[in-house]
Amino acid sequence: MDNYKIEMLGIRKEFSGLVANDNITLPLRKGEIHALLGENGAGKSTLMSILFGMYQADAGEIRIDGQQVNITDPSVATKYHIGMVHQHFKLVEIYTVLQNIILGAEPSNTVFKFIDMNAARRRVVELSEKYGLYVDPDAKIQDITVGMQQRTEILKMLYRDNEVLIFDEPTAVLTPQEIDELMEIMRNLKREGKSILFITHKLNEIMAVADRCTVLRKGKCIGTINVAETTIHELSEMMVGRKVDLNVKKKDPVIGSEVLRVEDLVVADRIHKKNAVNGVSFNVRHGEIVVIAGIDGNGQSELVYGLTGLEPVKSGRILLDGVNITKASVKKRNESGLSHIPEDRHKHGLVLDFTMSNNSVLELHDKKEFSSFGFIKAKNVKAHSDRIIEEYDVRSTRGSDTVSRSMSGGNQQKAIVGREISRDTDLLIAVQPTRGLDVGAIEFIHNRLIEQRDKGKAVLLVSFELDEVMNLADRILVMYEGEIVGEFGYNQVTRNELGLYMAGAKRDTVNAIKEAERSADHG
Repeated sequence: MDNYKIEMLGIRKEFSGLVANDNITLPLRKGEIHALLGENGAGKSTLMSILFGMYQADAGEIRIDGQQVNITDPSVATKYHIGMVHQHFKLVEIYTVLQNIILGAEPSNTVFKFIDMNAARRRVVELSEKYGLYVDPDAKIQDITVGMQQRTEILKMLYRDNEVLIFDEPTAVLTPQEIDELMEIMRNLKREGKSILFITHKLNEIMAVADRCTVLRKGKCIGTINVAETTIHELSEMMVGRKVDLNVKKKDPVIGSEVLRVEDLVVADRIHKKNAVNGVSFNVRHGEIVVIAGIDGNGQSELVYGLTGLEPVKSGRILLDGVNITKASVKKRNESGLSHIPEDRHKHGLVLDFTMSNNSVLELHDKKEFSSFGFIKAKNVKAHSDRIIEEYDVRSTRGSDTVSRSMSGGNQQKAIVGREISRDTDLLIAVQPTRGLDVGAIEFIHNRLIEQRDKGKAVLLVSFELDEVMNLADRILVMYEGEIVGEFGYNQVTRNELGLYMAGAKRDTVNAIKEAERSADHG
C-alpha cells in the first residue's frame, strides 16, 4: 500500500465560469519529488494554492497522512507543515530580506519578549550557507534582483522547517548554475524525508530530479507517470497534446543597416552605486538577433535599464537609428522605435490592477487610434487587445476585460510579448522573454522572434538559457562583471566554450597569458 503524505482527491475549482481544476486527483508520497507539469493556465498554481489554503476547492477533499483536513488559509497550511514558494513573490518590498524571511515566524527573547533579530540573522545565514542561497539580509526587496527575491522566498520556506514543500516555478529566474544547485538542494531535502511538489515547465528538470510526474491540460488530469519510465518527448506531448519541436528553424540572416549603437556605456547599480556596466560597446543591425549571454548579475539588467531609460547612464552614448537617445525619456525612446519585453513583468511590464485591454495600450493610449480629445476609444482598445489575445493564445477568464493580476504568470508574459511585438518597432529588446512559459509557448515565442528578424527588425535578446542562446543568436555577446568578454557568430562557439566565457574562466585565462607576456617582456 502506498504511503501517501498528501492526497488531493477529486478537486474542482471554478472562477467566473472557467473551470481551473476539473476533478483532479494528486497523490504525494512521503519522501518523493513529485513534478506537476502543464501548459500556462492548465491549473497547476490553482491546485497548489488550494493545498496551501489560498483558495478553497468547490469540491473534493485533502488528506494528510490519511486524515481528511480543512485547509482554510495559509496559516492552517503552515500548522500542517506545508510551505510554498510562490511563482509571484509574496514579499513586502520596503522590508529587508531578513524581515521578509522571518515575517510571521519571528523568534523572540523569552525574557523580554522582543524579536531576537540576532538569532534570526544567525539562522538565516546558516540556511543560506547550507543550501548555497546567498543573500544580503539587510538589502530591501525593492532594491534587489528578481533572482535574489526568489532566493528569499525559498529561504522563507526553509526557515519554517516545513515537511511538505511546494515549489511553484522556482527556477524561472535562476541561472543554470543556480538551477543545478537547487536540484541538489531538492535531493538533499528528499533524503531528509521531505515531500516535494515541484511545478515547472522545464522538462529536463523533471527528468533530472523528479520521481513521478502528474500532467494537467486545460484543468484536467492527463495522468501520473514514473519519470524513469518516460521521455522528454512523451512528457511534452502529454502536456501540449501535440508534438513540439524546440529546434528553431531559421534561414541565414539578411543583415541591413545599423539600428542600435552603444558606445563606452557606463551604468551604476541601484544599491551600491558602483559601475555594473563598465565601458560596454556594441551594435545591433536590421535583420539580426544579437544575444547578450551571461550568468545573472553580471550587469545585464543594468545594461537594459540604461538602454530603455529606466536608469540614468553615467557616461557613454546610445544611438537609435543614428539619433542620440542617451538622455531621452522612456516615452521618447518608445516613440523613437524601441520596444521592451522587461525582465520583471510585474514591476515594469504590467499595471496589475488594469484589465488586459488597458495594459495592451500602455505605450499607445495617446495615439489617434486609441484616444480623441483626452477620451479613450474603448472599442478600438478592446479590438487591439482581442487581437493580441487571439494571436498569442493568452488564456484568461474574461478575455480583454480580465484584470491582469488574476492571470497566470505565463499568460501575463504572453500578453506583454504580444503587446511589444505588435508595436512593430525597429528595435525589440527582449529580456528573458520565455521565462515561465511552457514548451509550446516557448516554441511559439522563438518563432515570433525569428519572424521579427526575418522582417528586417533588430532584436537584442538577453537570455540566461544556453539552449535559447545557441538556437536564436546570429551574434553572441558574453557579459561578465559588467564587460563584454567575448563576441561570436552563432556557429563560432560551442556550448562548453560559451559556458566558460559566461563563468569568466576564458577571460581570466586570456588575462593571465597577457600578464605573463608582459612580465616576460619586462624581464
